[in-house]
Amino acid sequence: MSAAPLMSTDHVAAGERAAAWRDWVWKHFGGLESDLYGDQDFDGHINAAHAGDVVLTKLEANRHRVMRSPRLARASDTSYLKIVAPWQGSAAVEQQGRQTWVRPGGWTIYDTTGSYEIANPERVEHLIVMLPREHLAERGLRLEPLMARHVGGAQGISRVALETMRSTFQELPSMSGVAAQGAGELIIELVRLSLQELAGRESATTQIEAFRDRIRDHIGQHLRDPGLSIDRIAQALNCSKRHLHNAFSAEDDTLANYILRRRLQACMRDLKNPALAHRTLTDIAFSWGFNSGAHFSRVFRDHAGLSPSEFRAAALRQPAEA
Repeated sequence: MSAAPLMSTDHVAAGERAAAWRDWVWKHFGGLESDLYGDQDFDGHINAAHAGDVVLTKLEANRHRVMRSPRLARASDTSYLKIVAPWQGSAAVEQQGRQTWVRPGGWTIYDTTGSYEIANPERVEHLIVMLPREHLAERGLRLEPLMARHVGGAQGISRVALETMRSTFQELPSMSGVAAQGAGELIIELVRLSLQELAGRESATTQIEAFRDRIRDHIGQHLRDPGLSIDRIAQALNCSKRHLHNAFSAEDDTLANYILRRRLQACMRDLKNPALAHRTLTDIAFSWGFNSGAHFSRVFRDHAGLSPSEFRAAALRQPAEA
């Protein structure tokens, strides 16, 4: 089974690469927005193949983010569970207020029927695997608590699943259609077993993950409150500030940075919304808990690579579907 033709910016003029990349990502992944951190220079490559109902994609690109809004998730007519397994670089996967970082040797999974965001803050080489959602949902697994979790890859069944996904992608060009179909079914079964094992683990690790979920849920509910603080969260959850910080000690983000990033992401969504074009930058910033326009502008540029006004202007110039 041969892979789909390579989509490469090598054959695109430098000034047109960003638009071409957004178009490829939108079409290949079924309605997915992308953002290049404001970078002007970009190169990326996409190569995909099918193993029965499973879609395997090798993606190589400069730093970028992809986002699926609730509106796009509702509008989609496809339902996949999606795996990201880096060969190089890292990815932060966020869904339902939960975030996990994944690096070479690991993998994580998320649900395309809900909104999500994937940050790739450095050049990456990822294997992206898309499995029909119904193949796993019908097996009795509660999928929601398992999304945006670090499934594994270092040992056990999750490592077998990871190595099988990688080797299948590499060997697909030499497989017959029947063999590719069987390989896809094997991947689905190994992913199911990996998720089943993740769901059944009772350890300090999963208890900490559950506590992080409580923290993130509280932050999501109070994100617009300018008084949201570590002290307030600790008081609301009846725990010490040290306990809060310890819960985030294994994450790449501090708790304060997590709150800041959630607010910036909310502002980015509003700035891209044509229906909110009449609202001022300050109004949007203050509605998401910022209390200083200068501070908002500075941290927004650090996060997005553009000023808020530049980001809004660029977003509103894009075609309506993107």
